[in-house]
Amino acid sequence: MSETGVQPLPETRAPRGAGPGEPLRRPVLAALDLGTNNCRLLIARPGREGFRIIDAFSRIVRLGEGVSRTNALSDEAMARTVAALKICGNKMRRRGVTDLRAVATEACRRAANCGSFIDRVAEETGIRIEIISAEEEARLALAGCAALLNRRIPRALVFDIGGGSTEIMWLSFSRGRPMLIDQVSVPQGVVSLTETFGGDRVLPEAYRGMVDTVGAALADFDARNDIRREVAAGRVQMLGTSGTVTTLAGIRLGLTRYDRSQVDGSWLGLEEARAISKSLLCLDYAGRSAHPCIGHDRADLVIAGCAVLEAIWERWPVENLRIADRGVREGILTELLAATRCPG
Repeated sequence: MSETGVQPLPETRAPRGAGPGEPLRRPVLAALDLGTNNCRLLIARPGREGFRIIDAFSRIVRLGEGVSRTNALSDEAMARTVAALKICGNKMRRRGVTDLRAVATEACRRAANCGSFIDRVAEETGIRIEIISAEEEARLALAGCAALLNRRIPRALVFDIGGGSTEIMWLSFSRGRPMLIDQVSVPQGVVSLTETFGGDRVLPEAYRGMVDTVGAALADFDARNDIRREVAAGRVQMLGTSGTVTTLAGIRLGLTRYDRSQVDGSWLGLEEARAISKSLLCLDYAGRSAHPCIGHDRADLVIAGCAVLEAIWERWPVENLRIADRGVREGILTELLAATRCPG
């Protein structure tokens, strides 16, 4: 593996120069993001403008289930995840992937037994997974969604609500490019909060407890960057990437089936989000499961996600949130693409 974490998938080879009369083989890129809750894969080819997705896979595996209490990955969670990763490996081999970066985030950062799990994954699936820092996770998420930022607004808050943590970045712009000023990894995400406060019929006081827990973790980050004053001056935009914000956007749009093309790049107003969150809080797990933009896999987690978003908005009341259905995987693909075009 190189210093950047890029690895050729076993049983595939990087493109070679074509021999006489042979066509040049085009690279096939793959990005795998193993989070606390999801296992997600994108496979792409270079295109005229960026990359073109040719295959994808996403499955809720709940790798981090129980980690907040035990500091260990459970046997059941590891088995679910390995099964999903075997599907990813098969897809990549069928597509002839030449360049892969596979990363794991908060659940593996926390779990004491993550080393043995990573070894098991390599042995059973042929995929070598890199455990990345919270800072690298945030950097990749930003690389994946930066195109949705407005360069004419001088400051930006970008956040990613994960299963085990929430990554928040504070940005400025230099010559039209986003520049990181500061970032924080809040040790609360939708899985860890749900395990602490519940996820079936969540009482208002439990919801308030989630909001306050996350809000307290934001206080120092806010104070040292004077973000609230910048928000009050109207100098801040907000961009969110996570299952929570895409779910709420789908609900606001009235989708009968989730549609990324309508959600990605859309907008969600503060008061709209609060009204949706309030309506979801009135439902139990079964009621939320029935919504086509939520489903049974997310029905117990969406309330915790709403609470994280509520805490962010209480601290920084930017009127409208831009929604990104893109993030770490797209960031990885962007960097793999650049590497193929600028070898060495």
